[in-house]
Amino acid sequence: MSVSLPLQRGGLGRGSGAIDPGFAVYVHWPFCLSKCPYCDFNSHVRESVDQAQWRAALLAEIDATANEIGKRRVRSIFFGGGTPSLMPPATVAAIINQIAARWTLEADAEITLEANPTSVEAEKLAGFAAAGVNRVSLGVQALNDADLKFLGRGHSAGEARAAVDLARKLFPRMSFDLIYARPNQTQAEWQAELHAAIAMAADHLSLYQLTIEPGTGFEGAVKRGQFTPLQGDLAADLYELTQEICSAHGLPAYEISNHAAPGAESRHNLVYWRYGEYAGIGPGAHGRLYRDGKVYATANFRKPERWLEAGRETCDALSAHEQSVEMLMMGLRLQEGVSLPRYQSLAKQPLSASRIAELCEDGLLLHEGGIIKTTDRGRLLLDGVLARLLA
Repeated sequence: MSVSLPLQRGGLGRGSGAIDPGFAVYVHWPFCLSKCPYCDFNSHVRESVDQAQWRAALLAEIDATANEIGKRRVRSIFFGGGTPSLMPPATVAAIINQIAARWTLEADAEITLEANPTSVEAEKLAGFAAAGVNRVSLGVQALNDADLKFLGRGHSAGEARAAVDLARKLFPRMSFDLIYARPNQTQAEWQAELHAAIAMAADHLSLYQLTIEPGTGFEGAVKRGQFTPLQGDLAADLYELTQEICSAHGLPAYEISNHAAPGAESRHNLVYWRYGEYAGIGPGAHGRLYRDGKVYATANFRKPERWLEAGRETCDALSAHEQSVEMLMMGLRLQEGVSLPRYQSLAKQPLSASRIAELCEDGLLLHEGGIIKTTDRGRLLLDGVLARLLA
């Protein structure tokens, strides 16, 4: 196993074994038609958006970032939000072209755009494909109208199915999201819904447990007694059921909430989880950039109007310890695990062999050939595993 220096040009070191994490560009579109009650992302509702102004501002930040870090080979571009399918396809095309002009797009670069499956937004999918998007991620969230209404979604189950069918025809790769562990959801109900989703899916599914995040509409609803979240043991049972069903259908979990056929993993998210280098463009976007032998954590202003005025809020050099902790936190989300030599090259000291052995004995970790990885149970208890490893 070869392990490169942790601050190699164009990345933050190698992932497990000889995997190069690569360089990615994340572009954040902060606007939504409405705010979903479960969402704590940086999304905002505005009566109108000056499209020309926003296109110019996003292109300008790409220019500034390229001037800051120099040439890179771009493995992936990801348009997230918010609701980036509200962008005009011409803006998406302009951003892709600017990234390609300032950096170098790899020949098989993955270009993903998140989209809502409303009929209006689905009509724009062909435009996004023509703009250069080659992978779409649809926010389906549920396959029945009652739960879609509960989740505050603006589409019906029929619209979601139609959008998935259309996306499969237009894009080489596609994925869609579902939220499970909804209030009162039974194992039988989730099993039926998951089987239906797998029948619709191509080769990738993102399956998230419903969590009640601070500051969301659902937090207020729970406090008012409007509904009771699914209890922990029941949610854990649904998680285990999810792993079993997806694995049996050739979509094993390569990350805690993401399932894919071999080779169909999200290349963009793998850059994050393998602790590669990435640029964050747009309001609230975060980045990890290599410059002058250091790794910088960047964060942009979250409020759209503030970002238009000032752009980046912070840019802090990370210590070796901070890098190693981040790498461990991200890498243990992956089924492939974390390279211990890479961790030691970042941290300048090894992880405790006795703590690793204890976690292995407890059935939470596996240790094979210089790689540690969480078991299925360990990924479910990841916060506790990290706390013990880093104690």
